[in-house]
Amino acid sequence: MRIAIPIHSFEPGGVERVALRLAEYWQDSGHDPVIVLGRSRGACIGPAPDLDYRFTREPFPTDRWETIWMIWSFFRFLRKEQVDAIFCPGNTYTVVCVAVKLLLGDRCPPVLVKISNDLKRSDLPTFVRPFYRWWLRAQGAVLERFVGIAHPMRAEIERELALPKHSVSVIPDPALSETELHELFGSGLARHSQVGCRFLTIGRLASQKNQILLLEAFARHAWPDDTLVIAGDGPERDRLVERASALGLQSRVQFVGHVDNVLSLYAKADVFVLSSHYEGAPAVILEALAAGLPIAATNCCVSMEWLTGYGQFGVVVPPGDPDALGLAMNAAKHLRPDQPAMQRLAASFTLESSGQLYLSAFAALVGNANRRHRENSPNSVRV
Repeated sequence: MRIAIPIHSFEPGGVERVALRLAEYWQDSGHDPVIVLGRSRGACIGPAPDLDYRFTREPFPTDRWETIWMIWSFFRFLRKEQVDAIFCPGNTYTVVCVAVKLLLGDRCPPVLVKISNDLKRSDLPTFVRPFYRWWLRAQGAVLERFVGIAHPMRAEIERELALPKHSVSVIPDPALSETELHELFGSGLARHSQVGCRFLTIGRLASQKNQILLLEAFARHAWPDDTLVIAGDGPERDRLVERASALGLQSRVQFVGHVDNVLSLYAKADVFVLSSHYEGAPAVILEALAAGLPIAATNCCVSMEWLTGYGQFGVVVPPGDPDALGLAMNAAKHLRPDQPAMQRLAASFTLESSGQLYLSAFAALVGNANRRHRENSPNSVRV
């Protein structure tokens, strides 16, 4: 199968990282994924896998207009080249896929959408939410097939997008390879520092991740010997560094930037913290589970309570409350979770198992599209 995948750029991002890993797996399995880029640049261009990348040369820097430029680039590609299916790698790309579907009409290949984030979006202003709900219903009406990345997401997808059960399936997010999984299994053998607690968070420094909340929680509730490592980069970095300084945390909070191999970070941590407004099934939570780390997290998605074992593996609190998160961080210090149980849960989210499930979903999607095309063809003969 030839599968087209829109990707904005090589900038760091969990959705993009997983999409490229899936594409590499599909390519190694004998299929033909094509990555259609908006911008052929970004901090992660070096470690990007060897794939078929296509892009339209930018007439000027398109970063501020990346969605409009991605729609144009993807439309141009699909108008010129034949593919069997489109993979929409996450929620932020649904606007691109809906646009090309409307522009190309019946000529557009069928689309499989990975729902990568929470659909309730309680962080949105009240007056925006009716329009957002309408937008979700529009996606359900225009695009063919949807995949949730954790089992609790299925009911939410069916409800919010007004979809029949046969249009939704669940494929665990392929956040880890089997090799990475086993490396993380052994990363915490020498854990639990004697002086203070070592908190860790990993993620893009962006408003969605709400690391400002984490700094406030740490400043209010951490003990004097506790430390916090913030790994990742993004548009919020300068603001976060300034806020850490204003809170007097310079000596206790370390910004380490984007890290390609995070294994050593998990090995040196005692508690993993996630402060996001919204997520799907966060890859960093899956990594923390594999590493056996206790978790303190905001209830930023329908899957979070399930991922944290309903209190066995971590403490979950409402988003946006620094005191609640700070208390959860302190409570997580004292958890001694069942690490084998955590690792069994993490083991269901591997590239190898999920990559094959996606190929089966694509085969069914393309088969259904071909059957409908034959049935609707003016030359078809019904017996």
